[in-house]
Amino acid sequence: MLRAGNVGLPNVGKSTLFNAVVANAQAQAANFPFCTIEPNVGLVSVPDPRLDVLAKISGSEAILPARVEFVDIAGLVKGASKGEGLGNQFLANIREVDAIVHVVRCFDNDDIIHVLDSVDPVRDIEIINLELIFADLGVAERRIEKARRDARTKKEAQAEVDALEKILPALNDGKSVRSLPLSAEEKVAIKPLEFLTAKPIIYAANVSEDDLSAGNKWVQQVKDLAEAEGAQVVVISAQVEAELIELPEADRAEFLESLGAKEGGLQALIRATYDLLGLQTYFTTGPKETRAWTITKGMTAPQAAGVIHSDFERGFIRAETVSYADLTENGSMAAAKEKGKVRSEGRDYVVQEGDVMLFRFNV
Repeated sequence: MLRAGNVGLPNVGKSTLFNAVVANAQAQAANFPFCTIEPNVGLVSVPDPRLDVLAKISGSEAILPARVEFVDIAGLVKGASKGEGLGNQFLANIREVDAIVHVVRCFDNDDIIHVLDSVDPVRDIEIINLELIFADLGVAERRIEKARRDARTKKEAQAEVDALEKILPALNDGKSVRSLPLSAEEKVAIKPLEFLTAKPIIYAANVSEDDLSAGNKWVQQVKDLAEAEGAQVVVISAQVEAELIELPEADRAEFLESLGAKEGGLQALIRATYDLLGLQTYFTTGPKETRAWTITKGMTAPQAAGVIHSDFERGFIRAETVSYADLTENGSMAAAKEKGKVRSEGRDYVVQEGDVMLFRFNV
């Protein structure tokens, strides 16, 4: 399951956003720094209208969407890498996630205290990024001498040395690990070190309700910074998400349309995170249930089957496969088979986005 961690300075809207997008979340959102100390964790169903269509075709009793785990990590401050503001604990929480959602304040509100008394998203981003770089620098400096000693007797340790010798000067220059052109072997070698700046990042520009459709000067500043470092930006309003959660499902689209928005921030955030991590969805469907499964792009049919159960991968025979478009166009699996749209795919088949699959396997 994908695990994304919300980070940022105190009072940028992280916990408000978390409460709004995570069903039954109990994260505390308050107007003072460090109101969140222990990370709050919640599961979010990935919105996917294709599930309802498939369930109707199959007469499914249940619909099971893919899920994302969101972690609401307490606000970081300048000096976090040296333990300021319980920083060591918070940085440890970041090490446990797959992707970082960096929530940035892009709204002005005199009633909500900014920890630095002014709205400046670029400054805020640089503070957080610098603390992550400092934390990584400490890890790299502590590790490199041991790696060099290991490389004298273990040939496989040389990849770690090569990687660290690229990483150290880059960190000292204020660059992230993810920005470096490391080889596949080097990436594998440093994976146990869990560098914070190696994690993929999305900037979530938190705006007021009035700025959701058009953005503002602060959003543009975030976009300019993100473009320079090859990162993505999602414009989101924690205020709007909090209002959406109070509305019946049927009224949410109309509310968003009244604000000039096509979708809620949750959908945009999840889609961006999937894209960032190279993920995609395939489906299984039948009378009992219709279910979405998350896999990495490039996975073969046996690997995709293994996401359901390891026995499916070990005993894989074939996968009866039809694209979502072909199945819905024909209206039923039987009709799709008659038109020759259902294929029997073998071990080398690379699963495509939206494939509907039925696995045959030996126990």
